[in-house]
Amino acid sequence: MTSQLEQVFTADKQSILESETMRTLGTLVQPSQYVGDVYSISYESALVLIHDNHRQRVGGIPSLSFLIATRIQPDTLLDPIAEDTSIILLRVMDAAALPNAPEAERVRVQVAQNVSGVPNQHWDEQEAMDPLTGYQLSFAGVSCRVIGTFYLEMKKEIAGHGPKMVLRFGSDLANYYPNRGLKVFKPNREALQRIVNFRDPERLDSKTDATVDIGEVRYASTHRLHQGVSGVPVSIMPNDLLGQKTALFGMTRTGKSNTTKIIMKAVFDLRYERGERHRRIGQLVFDANGEYANENTQDRDSKLVPSAIKNLREARPDAKPDDVITYGITEHVDDPGRKLMLLNFYLDSNLQIGKDIINDNLADISTIFVDAFRQVRFVKPAATERSALTRYNRHVLCYRALLNKAGFKPPAGVKPEASNLFNKDLRKAMRDSKSPAAAAYVNAADLLESSDLTWDQVGQVCAVVYDFIREKTSGFREFESEYIKGKKRRTSGEKEASPSSDSNGVDETDDAPGGDSWADAQLLRILDMFRQPNGVNHVNRASRYHTPLRSGDFAEEIYKDLKNGKLVIVDQSSGDDKTNRASAERIMQYIFEQNRKAFRSAQEPPDMLIYVEEAHTLLPPDSEKKFDDIWVRTAKEGGKYHLGLVYATQEVSSIQRNIIKNTANFLVAHLNNTDETRELCKYYDFLDFEPSIRRAQDTGFLRVKTLSNRFIVPVQIKPFHI
Repeated sequence: MTSQLEQVFTADKQSILESETMRTLGTLVQPSQYVGDVYSISYESALVLIHDNHRQRVGGIPSLSFLIATRIQPDTLLDPIAEDTSIILLRVMDAAALPNAPEAERVRVQVAQNVSGVPNQHWDEQEAMDPLTGYQLSFAGVSCRVIGTFYLEMKKEIAGHGPKMVLRFGSDLANYYPNRGLKVFKPNREALQRIVNFRDPERLDSKTDATVDIGEVRYASTHRLHQGVSGVPVSIMPNDLLGQKTALFGMTRTGKSNTTKIIMKAVFDLRYERGERHRRIGQLVFDANGEYANENTQDRDSKLVPSAIKNLREARPDAKPDDVITYGITEHVDDPGRKLMLLNFYLDSNLQIGKDIINDNLADISTIFVDAFRQVRFVKPAATERSALTRYNRHVLCYRALLNKAGFKPPAGVKPEASNLFNKDLRKAMRDSKSPAAAAYVNAADLLESSDLTWDQVGQVCAVVYDFIREKTSGFREFESEYIKGKKRRTSGEKEASPSSDSNGVDETDDAPGGDSWADAQLLRILDMFRQPNGVNHVNRASRYHTPLRSGDFAEEIYKDLKNGKLVIVDQSSGDDKTNRASAERIMQYIFEQNRKAFRSAQEPPDMLIYVEEAHTLLPPDSEKKFDDIWVRTAKEGGKYHLGLVYATQEVSSIQRNIIKNTANFLVAHLNNTDETRELCKYYDFLDFEPSIRRAQDTGFLRVKTLSNRFIVPVQIKPFHI
């Protein structure tokens, strides 16, 4: 009795599995979509025999279109564990010659000669060719690439709900039989939608993974409605971008920016999802041309809200005004809330950051004095190193005076303080000078003892002190000789009768190894800029990046905005290439270090997505092999620090290969030469699409490969709208 019940239960379970298998896999096969038979197959390719009648009935078979090959019989129950219960996904590549091709071509030529000169008759019509011959010649071979296999996997029985069949996709062919036929079908709209939007169940979590439509399937530049693929939506998962690298390649005006905006909006809209899908992802856009931060003619549409990406904050009533924040070097009339990406060069915390910006603006000047000035660095010594601290403070004083002279307006809270920074004996030597310029030296010495100096006066003093050091008859050499002797005595521990000190008792012994000069190299490099004809003008180049009103670093502010899940747009359209690159690298370095710090502290780093427009202006070219570059490090290590990178450019070869090799998502539009397509063919199966990428120039026609999708899908990207 028990055995009979078990048999009934087992049979019932099998019936359920067969029905579920039919619903899961069998619906991909429709009898009306039959096109032909596989007559030759290998692990990599398949040859399909197709008759013109079947080709015409399904709306044609475009190059690079999907076909499916299977032994599944439509509308029948399927054994879930049978080897034949699977579907092979094929991609149409080109025509394939049949064994009778020479004879068929001979007949066609002969019949075509018979109707030559008759404009209203074609050689395939019954009057010119008998029906049997026409039928036989209507067979053609089609060469296909084997993309992979759809098959079923049975999940274990859970909580009495019984086993469940799960559709899986393997990116290869596990087995084939050369003498067993496979029927071939062209997927209809519903089946095609399931195929192109299939996600690996190991990566897909229906509770947390949102999807967003980015466009429709498009096989070829000739995109006709009768082909039966129009309106088949293609979606991506925003989660595929997080912690990953995404490349957008294509010539100018082929739809890269439009695609980038769709991606940005998809990630931005995760904040409006409910439940576990709700996420606030920080996004940072380095906007080379200002097209994301500002409305422009290519973005305007018929809607009340122009479609610039910054207007996402205005598109929904539940959006917060500061969900989108723009930064820029200059103000913009249409963006009153823009934050100026300026730095207070005078602040202690910004001294070296500002100096780096100045260095970048001097990079194209190769004169000796500029090269020397670029070597100046500000590293504050410990408070216990009194002599070193004295020298450091003297360098800072003179550097700030140089900034003032170069047009950097000083903040109200930073006053010049020269007390104890210029040796008492030096001031005496300046007063006792017998030089023709003695009056200037005396005046400078008097100013150095003033308790109410201005930055203009400090600048005057710096120029005079430099002259005093350089002039042979000024008296500096005698002072220097005695200074060095005193340094040697102090270093050897000898007792001095009267140590050099001011009336307030502060020791003026400057930092240097025994016998070193009072005028160290760093000080001379700063002072030299006052006297060189164009020294101050050169420094002035960076004055537009300074503000006396800011108290912090904009890199730190941007990171805080990203950490709070905001979309940050950095408008770089008004900056020069060198400064844009330097500021972007500094921002990225700060973001990288902060997320790495969180990771090393056993904390979960916040997810952030970085977009680089015109990536060739910021990312290192392939000719540079600097593996310590922040962009290369982000590409290699950013995943574990939850940093995703989306970069867009016109040429594959313009980006360092180490970055491309670590890229998971590719969206590729038209490229017009074989050098670029050959480089692209090194990745995934873009070799199949190489001719199409070169020839099809349609805007928004992209080939899309994402992390959770196992194969490339050709897509017509939809226009971006708020």
